[in-house]
Amino acid sequence: MVEEESKKKDLKETKPLDKMTVKELKEIALEIPHDHENVAVSDMKKDELLTFIKEAREIKDEEPAKKKKKRQKKVTLSKQKIKEKISQLREEKKVVLETRDRKKIDLLRRRISRLKKQTRKIAQA
Repeated sequence: MVEEESKKKDLKETKPLDKMTVKELKEIALEIPHDHENVAVSDMKKDELLTFIKEAREIKDEEPAKKKKKRQKKVTLSKQKIKEKISQLREEKKVVLETRDRKKIDLLRRRISRLKKQTRKIAQA
């Protein structure tokens, strides 16, 4: 039974503070020595508990760096250019069929299919 409690305690310590419940945060906050001048731990709300625990443990809030996605400019080809590309890929596919490289064959098949769809979209527009 003592082992179960220690396992639970270990799990709580590995769980990020933001994901913990108020009850779990209060348990952690009660273990931290402090004076009850402002607010008692039992009266604190979740955000207050988080700041209290982070200050006591000297944890700094660092937001993850946001990565900016670079948008690629869509290259719109004419219908004739797309058909030329399809014929090039078909020739390449014939060569790859002899080597029996399944991944490369599937890749070329998907590219050809995608280009065919583009020609249909151009025809509709």
